[in-house]
Amino acid sequence: MLDQFVDTDRYPIDKPGDPAWQEEIDRTRRELDTVGCRVIPDFIRPELHESLRREGADIAPLAYYETEIVNAYNLAIDTPLPAGHPGTTTMERGNAFVAYDRVPADAIIRRLYTDPAFQHFIASCFGLPRVHELADPLSRLCLNVINPGKSHPWHFDTNEFTVSMVTQTPESGGEFQFCPNIRSAEAENFHDVRAVLAGRGEHLIRRLTLRPGDLQLFKGRYSLHQVSPVRGALARHTAIFAYTEQPGVVGSVARTRQLFGRVLPEHLAAQGGAVRVDQLLD
Repeated sequence: MLDQFVDTDRYPIDKPGDPAWQEEIDRTRRELDTVGCRVIPDFIRPELHESLRREGADIAPLAYYETEIVNAYNLAIDTPLPAGHPGTTTMERGNAFVAYDRVPADAIIRRLYTDPAFQHFIASCFGLPRVHELADPLSRLCLNVINPGKSHPWHFDTNEFTVSMVTQTPESGGEFQFCPNIRSAEAENFHDVRAVLAGRGEHLIRRLTLRPGDLQLFKGRYSLHQVSPVRGALARHTAIFAYTEQPGVVGSVARTRQLFGRVLPEHLAAQGGAVRVDQLLD
């Protein structure tokens, strides 16, 4: 039932093999290969943008709010690190997350996240035979809430790629900024990461203006990224659809508690034996 909320006339994601479907796949792959990001405008039908916004606004108060001092790798800030390591640079994280188990089953973002045709489209965009819903019971789909005066500072994602959609934009600020493929599964590239964190990496940064209903595909595991401080009276809301190439990926206990203020038995059971996609710092 994707055509109820996705503009399938423009993006026939329910028709694999259709020339327009293949054209979108090819374009997305090119942009992911070159800059690590692709934005598909008005993926959700414009007449549903207000419903999308309202659904997010209704659950935003359920977010876990806890301003914290963090680093780009989401390591505990007292983790012993060599002098000059970019992980020693700390920032204030003021965004909050509504967990998957707080998102209503009939919400547009949840129906989209679990739809097999959508998942097949996403897998094809990333050149994969299939994608798996993140096994994490809290972070597989969540709403990122950034209130006025707050930001989501520089960080890397746990999963190798991210699919997201802004559902409410602020009056000003809240700009998405990223450093395309600044690291790889084989190399951390601490030199460039350190330069960005120190304010010397402007040449490595790209900026995007995202609108409600736009679908964003992003290699967030390998691209350092942030959302600049939100200004004005409105919060910035973004749905984050977390898929992974391998099944069984669950967030660490420490990071889950950091983001949601709680952990579930699944996190405790996976501790020390969670599926990892690489050996990079989390």
